[in-house]
Amino acid sequence: MPLHAPPDQDIVIVGATGDLAQRKLIPALYNLHRQKLLPGNGQIIGAAPFDWDDQRFRDLAETSVKEFSRTPLQKTIFASFAKRLTFVPLTASDDLSPIRKASALDRRVAYLAVPPSAFTSLIEGIKTAGLADGTSIIIEKPFGHNLESAMELNRTLHDVVPEPRIFRIDHYMGKETVQNLLVFRFGNSLFERVWNREAISRVEITVAESIGVETRGKLYEEIGAIRDIVQNHMFQVLSLVAMDPPLSFDAEAIRNEKVKVLESIQPIHPHDVVRGQYTGGTIDGEKVVGYREEEGVSPTSTTETYAALRLHLESWRWSGVPFLLRTGKRLAKRDTRVVITFHDVPLHLFKTAGVTALHRNRLVVRIQPDEGIALSFVAKQPGPDVTAQSVDMNFKYGDSFKTSPPEAYERLLHDALNGDHTLFIREDEVECGWRAVEPVIDAPPPITFYPAGSWGPEDAARIAHPAQWDDSVAAV
Repeated sequence: MPLHAPPDQDIVIVGATGDLAQRKLIPALYNLHRQKLLPGNGQIIGAAPFDWDDQRFRDLAETSVKEFSRTPLQKTIFASFAKRLTFVPLTASDDLSPIRKASALDRRVAYLAVPPSAFTSLIEGIKTAGLADGTSIIIEKPFGHNLESAMELNRTLHDVVPEPRIFRIDHYMGKETVQNLLVFRFGNSLFERVWNREAISRVEITVAESIGVETRGKLYEEIGAIRDIVQNHMFQVLSLVAMDPPLSFDAEAIRNEKVKVLESIQPIHPHDVVRGQYTGGTIDGEKVVGYREEEGVSPTSTTETYAALRLHLESWRWSGVPFLLRTGKRLAKRDTRVVITFHDVPLHLFKTAGVTALHRNRLVVRIQPDEGIALSFVAKQPGPDVTAQSVDMNFKYGDSFKTSPPEAYERLLHDALNGDHTLFIREDEVECGWRAVEPVIDAPPPITFYPAGSWGPEDAARIAHPAQWDDSVAAV
């Protein structure tokens, strides 16, 4: 379905001078503007507690586009984009009444590009400023710190705007390869017929990062890998991999099936979890410090930078199939992928040829980088002997479509402006995710250490044989 321009409305960025706005939001809005996918009428109102004028905000936007846009800055296009940009100085961080005066339209989207600790006061500030009518609210993960705080945040939101005007962003849902999971699964009968416990032996989801916590040490101390990645990014991918076919591609039909997956997660025993923390090591030939030496981190920190979990879903489709989730910082390389491993074939047919083992069929969905899908299968090597070898069919987005996928925030912002909730997280999804990890948060297993540049702590072998984890990342 071709994209179209959203209805007229203002776009408000609260926290417009911050890192998220500069690196992601402003470049995404610029690229939507150049594609004529912003509202025909409406301003982009930046708001922050700084005494700036419109020109200074436009200068910041120009720098942001130059440094972070996926397309180069074109002067004539940026000039027309800049005409939309208005800056509103806030006298207090939670007093949003100046925005009410600046917003000329009755409809607007307010993006809270601020730390989660500021969500509650700003949401209440929207109501106090008389902005609630006609305003949709976009907030970033993490949605709360645990189940109780997530439920409280949802109550605060619902006191100001109804659920249909709440957009909880998880940027992973805007990635082309994540969205393609739905089309790949339900548009190809070949795969959907075997997408169950009868054919699949295990599912692995890996989110590996080679970077450390960078400047986020103080914030990361309060979050950790389970809250930062598992409870949101990984559970969102898990729900798309494991969901049953929705009744339609309607937003609520898809989100209903996602919730069923999250509700089916069995209580996670702490024994099925490994928490790790990186020590000093080498990444790409460069020495890096350990987590406890990072700025803002306690020298005795027990915050995990790595987490591996074994999950089970209590459903007809997936009963008995382990879902192995792994995420970590300062790992050997950046790699996010889903690996579907199918059952072994009976070997009796090959015994007379001396074949004692065959590579399992694997389907690998590469989310980032090098987006694509690969399928491995067994073929005979050329020659007189029956020698089996694993070979790959490899689809790459860049090669097939001759273009790089758009940035996730472009798609998500465009959908929010159109009121499309398909790629956004519903209230009950958030609470189901927290409910699933609550036993681990309440009784976390001890920290084990791993050197930067490795694939994580050796203790992860308790959850899955190390070769399984290595194969999941090393596979084409």
